[in-house]
Amino acid sequence: MRIADLRQRLQALGALPVHQDRVLRHWVQAKPMEASRRKIEHFLPQAVRDDLPALMATLDGLVRLQSEHPAEDGAARLLVALNDGQTVESVLLPREGLCVSTQVGCAVGCRFCMTGRDGLLRQVGSAEIVAQVALARRLRPVKKVVFMGMGEPAHNLDNVLEAIELLGTLGNIGHKNLVFSTVGDERAFERLPQGRVKPALALSLHTTRADLRAELLPRAPRIAPAELMDRAEAYARATGYPLQVQWTLIEGVNDSDAEMDALVKLFQGRYAMLNMIPYNAVPDLPYQRPAWEKAAELARRLHRQGVLTKLRHSAGQDVDGGCGQLRARQAATGTGVPVTVRRRTQAA
Repeated sequence: MRIADLRQRLQALGALPVHQDRVLRHWVQAKPMEASRRKIEHFLPQAVRDDLPALMATLDGLVRLQSEHPAEDGAARLLVALNDGQTVESVLLPREGLCVSTQVGCAVGCRFCMTGRDGLLRQVGSAEIVAQVALARRLRPVKKVVFMGMGEPAHNLDNVLEAIELLGTLGNIGHKNLVFSTVGDERAFERLPQGRVKPALALSLHTTRADLRAELLPRAPRIAPAELMDRAEAYARATGYPLQVQWTLIEGVNDSDAEMDALVKLFQGRYAMLNMIPYNAVPDLPYQRPAWEKAAELARRLHRQGVLTKLRHSAGQDVDGGCGQLRARQAATGTGVPVTVRRRTQAA
């Protein structure tokens, strides 16, 4: 389901855009319709009020929390069921962040990622994307949303951009706190500047070598890393939000001295920062997570040479929460005990 479908339903009931906005605002912010100084009977048309119970049941049914996996770092991996029985993953991040999924599966097929092993199963609708945020806000406050979960957002652009617009307006999330991640699809570079809400951009690079990138990301666009940086940085400079370059650090793959030297050269003069994330190990895949001490030394080395580098913990590492792992375990074993959503109080 798309947000446009929800607006059409409300419009058919006589709701003007201002009425539609109120309903959608309360939904995405996870606030009851009564939580407003202006009572709904003094504002919403009668036909809309009559349909509200059914509409809210529809919205609540878009996603369902199937299981929650808290981690020691304050993160929590969520296995989220869609209304057709498919599942995706969301991650509650420390410091009021949320990572959402935009596809069931993924067509990029990154060699080190569980999500893409079965390919793309289906798109996640814009209303389903926003519903992940509404669900998370019933658990804890959410002030930042990153589109870095299952799927390649650029392969589902219409739905993702529709969700971003709602989150950046009625959802009360600052534009720089909406982060669109891509492996470098040209359609993203074309469409993002046209949006009413312009999110920050994260480029999943992972290596400076075109040949290694083609091996690790077999169905990513065949664009040279330097050219990808040029395209992504142009958007970053236009929006005023530094480009975030994602680098999954894999032992013996992209942690060599040569790669670090190439990174320093690639970042010279760039309006960009490097997010270095030690690999979140996936069973049955031949890749290993480097020692934290090694990762920290590489980050310090890059920082000393002028690359603004943030070494990040992969949220939920202790619950084996690498993207796609919860879903894969659930599919293989049927586990994933349903849990009850803890609703926040209004004061929270």
